[in-house]
Amino acid sequence: MPSDIRVKICGLTRPADLAAAAAAGAAYAGFVFFPRSPRHVDPARAAALALEAPPGLCKVALTVNASDAELDAILDRVPIDMLQLHGQETPARVAEVKARAGLPVMKALGVAEEADLAAIDAYSEVADQLLIDAKPPEGAALPGGNGLAFDWRLLAGRKYWRKPWMLAGGLTPGNVAEALRLTGARQVDVSSGVEAAPGEKDAGLIRDFIAAAGAR
Repeated sequence: MPSDIRVKICGLTRPADLAAAAAAGAAYAGFVFFPRSPRHVDPARAAALALEAPPGLCKVALTVNASDAELDAILDRVPIDMLQLHGQETPARVAEVKARAGLPVMKALGVAEEADLAAIDAYSEVADQLLIDAKPPEGAALPGGNGLAFDWRLLAGRKYWRKPWMLAGGLTPGNVAEALRLTGARQVDVSSGVEAAPGEKDAGLIRDFIAAAGAR
């Protein structure tokens, strides 16, 4: 896989899945701290997983509108490298979390139409990275991991943001190469697209996804 394309495997819950992601060449491993998600892990379980991660694999904690106390519970137990904020956090809250945690912060932003892109610029001023995801449908229980894609043509030819960004939403081994071609993304995030069941990754799908991401 070319070194200029970086893949994040998110929603890891089992040691075997973490090992499969690392062996296939993933750059990021994501742990979900959101009780409503089938991929949720508590700090104790996440800590055990994170300690299994090989050097160089960036460990990312995904939170949703987390309070300071909830963030502290994660930071005190889990050796992570980056926070991913996947709720309705404002730019001010992103800056506050970054200062409090002393870690890089990735802000996830949902896109369904061109008008949704306008809000991204403000977050590029405070976040270290951006994750451009499909906006969840009205009334959805989860802010991400719904297996939905947005119209990637919205990003085609766009002057991109000042910070590194990652494409997410409905990506699979079968469509990631096309998504990269249409958007010019250099980083991609996948969760449900490499699962045998919610919260259970498939090692073969992980390998196929990472290989396809490198085959642009």
